[in-house]
Amino acid sequence: MTKEKVANQEVEEQDGLQNDEGNPSMEGEQCDNMAEEDNAADTMTDKEEESASEEQFEEPSPEEVIAVWRDKYMRLQAEFDNYRKRTLREKMDLVASGGADVLKNMLAVLDDMYRAVAASEKSEDIDALREGEKLVLQKFEEALKQKNVTEIKAVGEEFNADYHEAVARFAAGEEMKGKVIDVVQRGYMLGDKVLRYAKVVVGE
Repeated sequence: MTKEKVANQEVEEQDGLQNDEGNPSMEGEQCDNMAEEDNAADTMTDKEEESASEEQFEEPSPEEVIAVWRDKYMRLQAEFDNYRKRTLREKMDLVASGGADVLKNMLAVLDDMYRAVAASEKSEDIDALREGEKLVLQKFEEALKQKNVTEIKAVGEEFNADYHEAVARFAAGEEMKGKVIDVVQRGYMLGDKVLRYAKVVVGE
């Protein structure tokens, strides 16, 4: 091979390398391919996020809704049962404690009655015994008043079926007509309620 051919071949190879390196079309194609791959990846990521968000905010099924409300109902019913039992127990305790308090006051009166009986067996002083009986009666009445128990007024009052129970009628003149002329059994009020009606005799 001659020196001219060798020199021409080297010049052609160098020109080919320069053409390849300086070819903007090749670089542009590579950039476009890379951009398309990035766009495809971004599109896939967006789709995955959308599907994940749809799964996250998916409405519950009717069976799940029913289960939730059934659980709430059962809890509410259990709470109401506990409340009812607690209030009933508190009411029973209140009644029991109130009854115990009344009985405790009655025991003090019972003690005085025992003392009066013992005194009547030893003493011949009738006036002293009567005075002792009156004191016991007053103490008993005070114990009832402390519990808001009061006697119903009857004698001389107009007959009132809300408080009185007529057991007999007698002629008593015009002034006592329709009025209570005698009491067979005393009646009592507990606050504003009738504890026991007064059994009375009414004039006519």
